[in-house]
Amino acid sequence: MQYLSTRGKISPIGFTQAVLMGLAEDGGLLLPRTIPRIGTDTFASWQKLSYADLAFEVMSRFVDDIPVSDFKDIINRSYDAFNAPDVTPVVHHGDLHILELFHGPTLAFKDIALQFLGNIFEYLLNRDNSILNIIGATSGDTGSAAIYGARGKARINIFIIHPHQRVSPVQEKQMTTVLDDNVFNIAIRGSFDDGQAIVKKIFNDIEFKTKYRLGAINSINWARVLAQVVYYVKSCLHVSTHEKDSSVDFAIPTGNFGDIFAGFIAKKMLPPGTIRQLILATNDNDILTRFVTKGDYSLAKVKITSSPSMDIQAASNFERYLYYLLDSDSSRTRELMEEFAKNGKIDLSGHHDHIRRDFVAAAVSEHEVIETIAAFFKEHEYILDPHTAVGVKAAQKYKKIGVPMVCLATAHPAKFGAVVEQAIGKSPDIPASLVGILEKPSRCELMDADKGKIQTFIADKAGTP
Repeated sequence: MQYLSTRGKISPIGFTQAVLMGLAEDGGLLLPRTIPRIGTDTFASWQKLSYADLAFEVMSRFVDDIPVSDFKDIINRSYDAFNAPDVTPVVHHGDLHILELFHGPTLAFKDIALQFLGNIFEYLLNRDNSILNIIGATSGDTGSAAIYGARGKARINIFIIHPHQRVSPVQEKQMTTVLDDNVFNIAIRGSFDDGQAIVKKIFNDIEFKTKYRLGAINSINWARVLAQVVYYVKSCLHVSTHEKDSSVDFAIPTGNFGDIFAGFIAKKMLPPGTIRQLILATNDNDILTRFVTKGDYSLAKVKITSSPSMDIQAASNFERYLYYLLDSDSSRTRELMEEFAKNGKIDLSGHHDHIRRDFVAAAVSEHEVIETIAAFFKEHEYILDPHTAVGVKAAQKYKKIGVPMVCLATAHPAKFGAVVEQAIGKSPDIPASLVGILEKPSRCELMDADKGKIQTFIADKAGTP
């Protein structure tokens, strides 16, 4: 399988090179040249596979430069750390299916991809006798999941940037209480978008990137998107055993466009009609909802909400979808992304009909988040975290009688205990991994949102070949 850049200025590369490159060297994002199609018989044959075996069947179609036995071992080790036997269980409440994606080490859906990516990195670095300095920005959950995927690995240093005091206290502590020598946390005075912009600028400094062997863990790295495709396939297989209608709708809490883009890839892979509709759910930071409903992709001021992982304006995976929306025209994709970087907006209203064939969308207010958590608990005695509540509220808006609806539960409610207590009058049960975490010693550098200062810090701490 060959990988291309959305901006068309690099030669085709293989999967392992794409993983190590992260952001394409022309500033674009990497995508497979083709998307494998799964026939009806093959899909049906996957019905009884374990999660790890299904992950191999799905992901191996995009990977041809790692020996089969090695790739199976990487996948098996990646899902050993989950506390649910089937990794991503589906529970049923009322007329909704809740896909629980929070059974990994840091209790968030990011674990599913970042355990895999950490093991891929380790495998490639051992193979090549090399080192890697991983850099990422986080709006909440990516950082801790990435740190847990990389902590203690001999050939890896990891640098995570988060917006100071704009993540939940538990999210912050999950990152900053990991004291391994290869882990470096940076809190910036600014927003997630500021951090994400700095990471992209650093990666676009090709001399610095090459000298310090930089690698990406944000969802700009294709391997993360690929790993997330698996649980869409798994959910469709699960629902097909419980529902007469084989078509499935998905409601996806969305900030950086990575998770819903994985659903978009799954929809293209699976037999036609398997995934009927992808519902894009945002909080008050509604740039992606405006894009779907109006073709308006324009920046606004970041609003701080109870679902901080979605407090994003510039979605880093948007460019991948834009490339497909423009019929794989890399020149036009590059032009529009340069226009967005310059003006903070692009008008895609001329593509509105096409966009609405791929997605529907809803923005959910803070009041609706609290209301949804409270109502769902009252009716089902099941606690939603605020991000999942955004998706559930959007699902309720678009639920069609007779069509199964899967809502992605992206984080454990205990990570947002104060919000939950406000909604239902009590705190959620605390998982063992979070007991006492707020009192643990932590380590973090507080810095201005300044590329030069952060680059100097990385150069000082990073290992070099």
